[in-house]
Amino acid sequence: MRAEEPFKNNLLQMKQTTFILLLFCVIGLLSCRKDKIEPTIKQYDQQQILNYIKVHGLTNMVRDTVGGDTTGIYYEILSPGNTAHRLQYPSLISLVYTLRTLDGVYTSIDTINNHFYDYLGHIATDNLPLGLQTALINDLKYSGGRMRVLIPSHLAYGVNGTGSGSSQVANNRITGNECLDYYINVVDSQPVYDDLVINNYMKNNSLTGYTKITTGTGAGTYYKVLTVPTGTDIIDSSKTITYTATGQLLNGIIFNNQNVSGVTNSGDVDNLYVGIQQAMYASQASVGTKISILLPSALGIGTTSSTGTDQNNNSVTIPANSCMRFTFIIDTVTP
Repeated sequence: MRAEEPFKNNLLQMKQTTFILLLFCVIGLLSCRKDKIEPTIKQYDQQQILNYIKVHGLTNMVRDTVGGDTTGIYYEILSPGNTAHRLQYPSLISLVYTLRTLDGVYTSIDTINNHFYDYLGHIATDNLPLGLQTALINDLKYSGGRMRVLIPSHLAYGVNGTGSGSSQVANNRITGNECLDYYINVVDSQPVYDDLVINNYMKNNSLTGYTKITTGTGAGTYYKVLTVPTGTDIIDSSKTITYTATGQLLNGIIFNNQNVSGVTNSGDVDNLYVGIQQAMYASQASVGTKISILLPSALGIGTTSSTGTDQNNNSVTIPANSCMRFTFIIDTVTP
């Protein structure tokens, strides 16, 4: 026997032993993975939603089973809506909503600010969850309906979430893998809805003595003369006025601050919002008039969102289909 042969035999034995040890390690790891199977994201979402339903006593929640019970959405119909107006992807809808994450860290419950006006099929491209679009088509079905819907994270903002900044700061951002709780109201008649909003606003803020314009182009506008005029030159569409004014949304956010001390604004009356014009005509406003005006959305901002400036010169968003409140003081009226 040559001298190197024992060395070769020892080396072979070491390799065999190492291979056997590695084989046992692999088998052990596979056995561990068998015992602990990680849930899929759909399973995780479902467990989060079912826990939420149980904790909050949401006994009327129903699972969406359209298309084979695959969405993981749960919902409750609060009002069935107008069966003559079936929601479809090309439907142009006016949507009002509130939102919170199931963990309660993020909430957005201001229905004055939470407006959507676009085609239903554009919901996801407008940074609202795809699951919201699915729930409207599958479950709510009709314009004028109201529903509460629990949306799983895989049909919401996925693993990345949405927003910016730290998730530890309330309402800063929605973190990844968060399921969402929405209340949804699909407005069937914007004038009817606006009138309800304005009346609720007056009731909640103890505003009395307003006159409603019920006919003509100003129908739906409310106004109240706070200070009677000192002049006799009544405002009409041919006049130019100087004035101070403040415009605000019905949640109190100021978007038009033309009430700066020592600064007077001027303009032709027919360049003002239609509802403001009609309130001034109906009240026979003139020099010295101070008037408060509540506008339905169609006679103000309309269906297109815009931006304004608050009392601190910060830019603010005026959502589409927003009702507004204006206070005007008329300084001069000229032909």
